[in-house]
Amino acid sequence: MNITLRVWRQKGKADEGRMVTYKVEDVSPDMSFLEMLDVLNEKLTLAGEDPVAFDHDCREGICGACGVVINGVAHGPETTTTCQLHMRSFSDGDEITIEPWRAGAFPVVKDLVVDRGSFDRIIQAGGYISAPTGTAPDAHATPVPKADADRAFDAATCIGCGACVAACPNASGMLFTAAKVTHLGSLPQGQPEREARVIKMINQHDEEGFGGCTNIGECAAVCPKGIPLDTIAQLNRDLLGSLASSKAE
Repeated sequence: MNITLRVWRQKGKADEGRMVTYKVEDVSPDMSFLEMLDVLNEKLTLAGEDPVAFDHDCREGICGACGVVINGVAHGPETTTTCQLHMRSFSDGDEITIEPWRAGAFPVVKDLVVDRGSFDRIIQAGGYISAPTGTAPDAHATPVPKADADRAFDAATCIGCGACVAACPNASGMLFTAAKVTHLGSLPQGQPEREARVIKMINQHDEEGFGGCTNIGECAAVCPKGIPLDTIAQLNRDLLGSLASSKAE
């Protein structure tokens, strides 16, 4: 395959970015999208040019670091992470546009790399439980109904890639925040901090500059782990309950 790439190039946070066109030839359909970018970078390096900076780590679809917008869609045409997207999803002669996540809360570091530290700060605000250390309780010491365990597991599969933010017209991080709140709020171990957790995490979400949720649903549509949209409804229920409880006190 011979393809044309239009890639966002930006030297740093304070620099103005622009789209740059590159030709990549003899691309195997069995290459992953990131392997194709590796081929481009080898070509640029041999030519004495600055390679395209893009974030990646595991390349196994479990860390979420690799996210970019491909032809206007977060992670590209398949519902998976960018590293698990293969070139067979494209055709010979295609023009492919590659951009970083577009959100005020995800400032561009360089080219396709963005700073997602805002997600870390949301978790630090309340995404934890208080648990005694020094002993290992038996696995069955705290019974958890299967429905609750399944709900918690589904929410816990969120890898924090940020596709939900990139896809949302409001650049909202609510699906990510809701996944963390629902995960811990569904388990008995997460109950002591449940009311404080949702308030702290929502406050941090807003402080980071994410937009508000208007239930458009684009976040769930592009989520590579299939986090359901109703986790946001769960977050809203927890938030309203927590606010009502704090007022009553």
